[in-house]
Amino acid sequence: MTSLSSSDLPDAEALYGELARGVKQLLASSPEPVMLAGITSGGAWLAERLQRDLGLPGAAGVISSSMHRDDFAQRGLASSAQTVLPFDVNGAHVLLIDDVLYTGRTLRAVINELFDYGRPASVRLAVLVDRGGRELPIEPNLCAARLDVPAKRSLELARDDSGRLSFVLETKEA
Repeated sequence: MTSLSSSDLPDAEALYGELARGVKQLLASSPEPVMLAGITSGGAWLAERLQRDLGLPGAAGVISSSMHRDDFAQRGLASSAQTVLPFDVNGAHVLLIDDVLYTGRTLRAVINELFDYGRPASVRLAVLVDRGGRELPIEPNLCAARLDVPAKRSLELARDDSGRLSFVLETKEA
């Protein structure tokens, strides 16, 4: 893993290109259609863009972790988008897309949310960045980069008005 500081944040657009190439290969190797579902908010941005850039039919789904978080009592409902899955989850092969994978707790909540909508045939995970620090046994099937982000820092994906992606590194409040 590469250690990370604010002065050397990776190029999110370049990493998106790596992610797109990997997702394209993953989709091409699947005998069944694969449905994209992005985790709010950064993952949803990525899924929407992948859907468009890879010329996939329909729209990518958006999935929220808010209702199944194990810290719901402290956080409450997030102001992020709510779950919208424009496909039947029952029997579907779903590729979850996320921007930054850290502890795995968001993914646990997202999988619970997904199963509220039906029983998928398979669920895989593609992430832009895996920063390590897992607290649950969750690993991505595809990841554009692995970065070492200090535990007291938060790496977030940002998107400007033109849709260009970048990273923001912030210090977490105690």
